[in-house]
Amino acid sequence: MVKRVPVAVILDLVDSRAIPERSSMQVRIEEALNAVNDRTRPVEPLAATVGDEFQAVYATVADALEATLVARLSMPEPVDCRFGIGRGEIRSVGTGLTGIIQDGPGWWSAREAIDEAHQRADTRVPSLRSWFRDAEPGTAAGTAVLEASVNAYLLSRDHVVSQMSGRERRLALGTWLGRSQASMAKAEQISQSAVSQSIRRSGVTALQAGIQSLRDAELRDADLRDAGVRDAGLRDAEAPC
Repeated sequence: MVKRVPVAVILDLVDSRAIPERSSMQVRIEEALNAVNDRTRPVEPLAATVGDEFQAVYATVADALEATLVARLSMPEPVDCRFGIGRGEIRSVGTGLTGIIQDGPGWWSAREAIDEAHQRADTRVPSLRSWFRDAEPGTAAGTAVLEASVNAYLLSRDHVVSQMSGRERRLALGTWLGRSQASMAKAEQISQSAVSQSIRRSGVTALQAGIQSLRDAELRDADLRDAGVRDAGLRDAEAPC
């Protein structure tokens, strides 16, 4: 079986110095991210590192995209967050006061990605909150296509989420987590019809479909790679000595 390349994620808080009641809000943010960890599939869960930064590791790009979307939808108002997503090798290089110290192309590319997201939001695309970099060795064309495809999704995703009101984000999150429209209507004290209209208008179902499409493609790619390894092994076994 071909070993999957891990995906590192760096999350930081947008305009963290302007967040009111920072200490109490930090508790709410960490509670929200703990819930994200319970609802997604991290290899290493989102955890606070230094200042306003959190880090996590995922097995696939699709898993990282799902977790970052759920994380942004889960943020308590008025908090917003930014993500750098980097695919590449991750190495343990020692142990510090907070645990294992990691390094490697996965983290380097995630750092480059979050810097790029910040720069683009400041200069060209104000709604942008995420960017992706692929550090896995391969063909230049293959890397460029993957980066372009994922970032095209992120540009659209972040625009959609940035246009949502607080209620629309809560309903989008509830939809993502499989909550019934009746339970969401009761929680928001609105009609079930209003919930349905909000979900259709928000675009969350399109965001779900985009991640599922990528997840399906990653599974097909993994199957093809595994088949290639098996075929190569059979050819080696059948080769004359």
